[in-house]
Amino acid sequence: MAPTFSVTGGRALQGAIRPAGNKNAALPILAATLLAPAPCRIDNVPHIRDVETMLALLEHLGAKIEWIDANAVLVDTRAAEPRELDAALCARIRASILLAGPMLARFGQVTLPPPGGDVIGRRRVDTHFLALEALGAEVEVGTRYRLEAKHLSAADVFLDEPSVTGTENAVMAAVAARGRTVLRNAASEPHVQDLARFLATLGARIEGIGTNTLTIHGGEPLVAPTAPFTIGPDHIEVGSFIGLAAVTNGTVRIDGVRADDLRATLFAFDRLGVRPRLEGETLIVGPNQERRIRPDLGGHIPKLEDGPWPAFPADLMSIAIVVATQCEGPLLVFEKMFESRLFFVDKLIGMGARIVLCDPHRAVIAGPSPLRGGEVESPDIRAGMAVLLAALAAEGESVIHNVGQIERGYEKIDERLRALGAHIERHEDGH
Repeated sequence: MAPTFSVTGGRALQGAIRPAGNKNAALPILAATLLAPAPCRIDNVPHIRDVETMLALLEHLGAKIEWIDANAVLVDTRAAEPRELDAALCARIRASILLAGPMLARFGQVTLPPPGGDVIGRRRVDTHFLALEALGAEVEVGTRYRLEAKHLSAADVFLDEPSVTGTENAVMAAVAARGRTVLRNAASEPHVQDLARFLATLGARIEGIGTNTLTIHGGEPLVAPTAPFTIGPDHIEVGSFIGLAAVTNGTVRIDGVRADDLRATLFAFDRLGVRPRLEGETLIVGPNQERRIRPDLGGHIPKLEDGPWPAFPADLMSIAIVVATQCEGPLLVFEKMFESRLFFVDKLIGMGARIVLCDPHRAVIAGPSPLRGGEVESPDIRAGMAVLLAALAAEGESVIHNVGQIERGYEKIDERLRALGAHIERHEDGH
């Protein structure tokens, strides 16, 4: 049977924790090693299932992989070949599509099955292929995707949506396209920035990092990296840990944060009456947070909505909903990016939360609501982490099934939370 967590809630978490490396940076950076002319050492890599799957895909292509430390991996793709990607591996993660850009750039062709990943709504891939077509690729769509390009050429590309992985694929392909490529309406999340910085260590010239217009001067030979590349901290983990401290009334110090990545997150938590203190690279969430929803001017019910960077991250919406159940006052949440992400709230309602799901994109939370332990299932990475927060805040014992979903995105989360005093046990046999 699949592993489960048994959680006894109602305890204030105490202590220090450090966020893992950003999973959504690790995956495209590992894919981008296909462009490197020499082995690459990547540090601060989260040792999670999605990363292991990406490494397995690279090995399937002929790359040599060596974990040289708990969170450092050496990737040598010099012997990689343009094989069709393994369908079973691709079905495990949506990030398998990130191999399209670098494989096209290196081999001139790629055949890949549709990607897998979380079921949180329709996740279109049109942006990827429209961008790659603009750079000279021919695309065939059937039961598999086949892309071919004898030569990639620079172009002025307007992305039809600021897709994170679409931007990343376009950047990796543009590095090999001779001339000056401009990507407009590009995604600018911290993980996109990390990918661009990694490519720069290989000699790629990319301007506009952190903005929605990227200029890539492509077609020049890349070089061997002169030092290990360190992946930045996962700002989604940081937001999750803020939520953990808030719902358990704990005192948690989060070390090694990057302040520039947290502006929208801290703004949103401030609206919920949760106000951590930032001291350099340390974020301190103290006890007895106000936990009161701040109404809009005139006393109107406030709205928390997500959006492309630098707006509030969609991956933290599930966490914010759980925190709101423990705050005084009503809140409307508007999940604009995925039409199935809010469907997990029935699990919170079963634990005692007062939530009205208005439609697939909107919900109203009225708190505070005492939560009680229950038996629930983790539907995806972020909703799974949200359910874990609820279990830690609840009175009594909870059993969370399908925790492999949580572990796809959060490294050794049970061990790390036990270090903060959480009562959480992992059971391999499901009992």
